[in-house]
Amino acid sequence: MKVNDLIIWFEEWANPAWQEKWDNCGWQVEPGVLNEDAGVLVCLTPTLAVMEEAIGLKKSGHPVNLIFAHHPLIFNPPKLLRTGDAIGEMVRLAFIHQIGIYSAHTNFDQVNDGTADVLAQLLNLKDVFPIVNTQPGLGYGRVGVLQPCLSLRQLLKKIQSLLKQSNLVLSPHNDLDISVDKVAVLGGSGASFIQSVKKTGATVYLTSDCKFHQFQESRDAGIILVDAGHYATERPACEALAAKFASLNLTFVGLSSFDEDFRQFFL
Repeated sequence: MKVNDLIIWFEEWANPAWQEKWDNCGWQVEPGVLNEDAGVLVCLTPTLAVMEEAIGLKKSGHPVNLIFAHHPLIFNPPKLLRTGDAIGEMVRLAFIHQIGIYSAHTNFDQVNDGTADVLAQLLNLKDVFPIVNTQPGLGYGRVGVLQPCLSLRQLLKKIQSLLKQSNLVLSPHNDLDISVDKVAVLGGSGASFIQSVKKTGATVYLTSDCKFHQFQESRDAGIILVDAGHYATERPACEALAAKFASLNLTFVGLSSFDEDFRQFFL
């Protein structure tokens, strides 16, 4: 499959036209690889570390010519590009080594098997529906039922295990043994959806990037807010996407080993 054919296939599933107005989905850098056989390195965030990984793979005989990222490289139009600047370096290296950069962000968040849907699948939620519908069959976040229901303590341990994240921040709750049967999830920054989650009747809301007063808002709404971190809640979707690409028998598919969680905890 050529790079161009892969992008056409993907965009039929997660159309960039569905992105938010502030977003920048689609090609970030296209250095002339459209007619090459697709060799893809999937990552959450396109960084210099990921680009150097792709270059290293290419030099070692793995035909990588596309970094497929969830987060855009470019959110706002840069006024200049120069060496030493992260975006400028990424663009320079992309053209020198013929490695394109493509991003699927808020369009990928909404679709089945996208960021929220993968979280729901990990928790094995049933009777799943979006927190907020954007159009028929699409929407942000997912709400579903735990079968069987779990105690809050069991659910938190399950989240820690599945997301490989030992550091969870949650709304204060005196009873970790309460029964939880309805859970809402949204990978990445989802605190703006608290009031929408309230309308769904979910007891627990798993997301990330929550501020102090958003935990207060959640408590006042009767929701147990769980912040597992941006990286931890979105990386599973990258793993699932790499597996989906692998099923297409591309020339090469890899999941980045240098994807980074930009937060570090001092214990």
